[in-house]
Amino acid sequence: MQKTLNPRLYLAPMEGLGAIEFRKMLAVIGGFDECCTEFIRIPMNPHLPSLVKDFDPLATSPVPQAVQLMGVNAKDLADAAVLLAQKGAHRIELNCGCPSNTVTGKGAGSSLLDTPENLYAILSEMCEKCPAPVTAKLRIGVNDDKNFLKNIHLVEKAGCQMITLHARTKADGYTHPARWEYIKVAKQELSIPVCGNGDITTPQAARDMLEQTGCDHLMIGRQAARDPLIFHKIRATSPLDETTLLLQGLETFFFWIQKRGNPLGSIKQLASFLLTNEPELKKSYLTTSFENAKHAEEKLISLIVNRLTANL
Repeated sequence: MQKTLNPRLYLAPMEGLGAIEFRKMLAVIGGFDECCTEFIRIPMNPHLPSLVKDFDPLATSPVPQAVQLMGVNAKDLADAAVLLAQKGAHRIELNCGCPSNTVTGKGAGSSLLDTPENLYAILSEMCEKCPAPVTAKLRIGVNDDKNFLKNIHLVEKAGCQMITLHARTKADGYTHPARWEYIKVAKQELSIPVCGNGDITTPQAARDMLEQTGCDHLMIGRQAARDPLIFHKIRATSPLDETTLLLQGLETFFFWIQKRGNPLGSIKQLASFLLTNEPELKKSYLTTSFENAKHAEEKLISLIVNRLTANL
């Protein structure tokens, strides 16, 4: 019998894709320990109460929901973290990895990796003020690894209780093979828990990362959209048959997404991931001119049911 894995499993924060409707869907399907909001951008001169007012720590119940913050001003980020902790956030994460030029052009996201002193200043103030645990999600670096060791040690020195490493540089984007050797180095160098992220696409890949890097926990992002059952497959446990579980999750997604204005784009975005391994079917679906979002929903459910039935 295949041994069950016992690291903590995290659903990665993903801007756009990881919207609340997607997180609610995954929470119904389950198999993981915690999810995280899309990043909340803290601009200069912010009105913090309005920026954090929509956060609901119970929105993905029974799965706990952490909050990710993005910005460059230490005081504002720390004050935002305090407000979120008061609203019930049990963990606050600083985004130090987003590669988007609209983010990095303002010094936030992965740009912080080129300014270790600012990275440390932000995390130090967040850790000092915030009553909830503070963590950081990093990439290896911007274009190279010149600040890698310095940055990961500063994360620990600042008082963070965990570091998540997406084992790519900003320049790598999302397609370059993840460089797991850097996760191994982080685990060897640090005393705080290390969460590995990048190219965990199968249960075997999860095992390989744990064995090759020694990391404590695992975080999965886009693969959870391609295969929403990935966490159960890693755990080798599932309370219901896969068809029932997936359809329950999709029902939740569609219930909430239909409450949005113009939900068709979000439905097609999810479909583009769910149908990744069937390129012709994916192309046909994405190029269909649906009458409305409900029609798109019904068609996608039909495709998923037919695929699951064919695999029985």
